[in-house]
Amino acid sequence: MLCWSGSDLFSKIACQGERDKYSHLKMVTAVGIVMGLHAAYEVFFNGIEFNLEVVFQYMPVSILYIASMTLGYLGLRYIELAISSPICNSSGALVAILCFAFGFTDELKTIQIVAIAVVCLSVIALGVVEVIEDEESRQIRQAQASRQYKKTFMALALPIAYAILDALGTFGDGIVLQKLDEDSANAAYEFTFLIFGIVAFIYVKFVKHESYLPREEGPKFLGAICETAGQFAYIYAISDTEHLALSAPMIASYCLISVIWGHVFLKEKLSPGRYVIIFIALIGIGILGFYDA
Repeated sequence: MLCWSGSDLFSKIACQGERDKYSHLKMVTAVGIVMGLHAAYEVFFNGIEFNLEVVFQYMPVSILYIASMTLGYLGLRYIELAISSPICNSSGALVAILCFAFGFTDELKTIQIVAIAVVCLSVIALGVVEVIEDEESRQIRQAQASRQYKKTFMALALPIAYAILDALGTFGDGIVLQKLDEDSANAAYEFTFLIFGIVAFIYVKFVKHESYLPREEGPKFLGAICETAGQFAYIYAISDTEHLALSAPMIASYCLISVIWGHVFLKEKLSPGRYVIIFIALIGIGILGFYDA
């Protein structure tokens, strides 16, 4: 919860500015470097089995995850973290729908169906509130925030696109990991992220001739470290089957902490209606996480 919500916070700090049009690609580079280093450590020091065949087998899933994260980083430029994070985490509901539609889940419990409906309707409600809010109310609400936002199509489209791609990646995981070792697949994902990070660096630095300033890259690497550490902690959390019924909903609800970080550190202030919708969505996400156990 702390690491992945920390990733949300530092990624938001790193990508929220409008002056740097390529901050999302620089974020991809930072995450790629950190993940690549972690993968190298796992392969060379912990003996994780790794080869190009695994990389290519896991490539479709890796691309879905990396594409979703890239769009997520871009989306942080247009909307508050407290709104973006719950929308992105609604991907769990989409995964449940995909699993049911393709016959991977024989039967959904009534409470799971209710939770899916709650999450989906909450995302729609957030979109409606975002659209109908008048500009004067928005300016008053954002007066003390570290960043002011205008009403744009991208503000909602990018987090929703993240949720769809992330759900497809998770659904793909369920298929591909029937044949691949989880540790090998994770190493393949991290090395693939490194390759994309290098490509992003070459594009930004040598094609667009953009500069990399150490003080601006710091939050990106802090976010990358939190992202990688969260993934590492996640593996051990879900492997502790004795406590999985407690850890699963906690992990699924990490965006609640992201909302708090946005309020405390970014001075984001949402309307009371938004807070109610987000709280309801988090209940649905938590229920799905519990039954995922």
